[in-house]
Amino acid sequence: MAFIDESRAPGLAAISAASPGDYLALLKPRVMSLVIFTALTGLLFAPRHINPVIGFASLLAIAVGAGAAGALNMWYDADIDAVMRRTRRRPIPTGRVTPREALAFGLTLAIFAVLTLGLVANLLAAALLAFTIFFYVVIYTMWLKRSTPQNIVIGGAAGALPPVVAYAAASGNVSLVALILFAIIFVWTPPHFWALALVRSAEYERAGIPMMPNVKGAGRTRLEILIYSIVLALVGVLPFVCGLASPLYGALSVVLGAVFIGLALNVYRVRSGEGADTCAMRLFGFSILYLFLLFAELLGERLLALAAGS
Repeated sequence: MAFIDESRAPGLAAISAASPGDYLALLKPRVMSLVIFTALTGLLFAPRHINPVIGFASLLAIAVGAGAAGALNMWYDADIDAVMRRTRRRPIPTGRVTPREALAFGLTLAIFAVLTLGLVANLLAAALLAFTIFFYVVIYTMWLKRSTPQNIVIGGAAGALPPVVAYAAASGNVSLVALILFAIIFVWTPPHFWALALVRSAEYERAGIPMMPNVKGAGRTRLEILIYSIVLALVGVLPFVCGLASPLYGALSVVLGAVFIGLALNVYRVRSGEGADTCAMRLFGFSILYLFLLFAELLGERLLALAAGS
């Protein structure tokens, strides 16, 4: 278990002087915003028109559940966060929030989120949310992240589940529509994170995290990124192929997929010097835009369809 090594992060055992902003940081607000965005898409694609109040409450519960998972992740990974440059300013490594406070905060929010979703929506959605939190905290954070270079691949399921949870909240079931939304995010996750891992492999190695570049090498990672990018380009077209989206979405997904593959090819070809890092960061940045544009188009089309009464 990842208790804090005070010699590496002095002051962590001190009494907290946390501000509201520190507790907000524990929720990983950028991740929460992505969760809300993808969950809203899943909610609106459900065949039943959910009551707006219930829909808002369901989205809030899903967002809080994601935040709870983020807080519990920071609690357990505080030792890792303390030695990595991009995470060492987080509330626990800096001592602004104590590990015990973060644990209590995360558990309280997780229980609240699951119970709320069960009350306002249905038990299936609540069970899926509970499983999502469990999977991210226990399966990914406590086990996979520290034990296998496939941590991102398998652990990516947690980040792909919010639209499924939201769909279940509105419909009471899980259908092909929800699974397609899940698949897009699931396949997107490895090339997104591995592109960043190529640039920050030294940090991950210092923290003892077995990311793909550190275990299998940069060359294997580049190949895996390319393979997943090709698969993602195909999966990204599925909403159009299955009749869930318009030809405009189909064209957009093809163009975005082609660009994604092109950037992945650059990562595969350029293997040394600053150019290699530049190619990897370009792919990382574009991957965020890719997912946003796909879901924004799906969301926009669905809102227009609902406004037209279809």
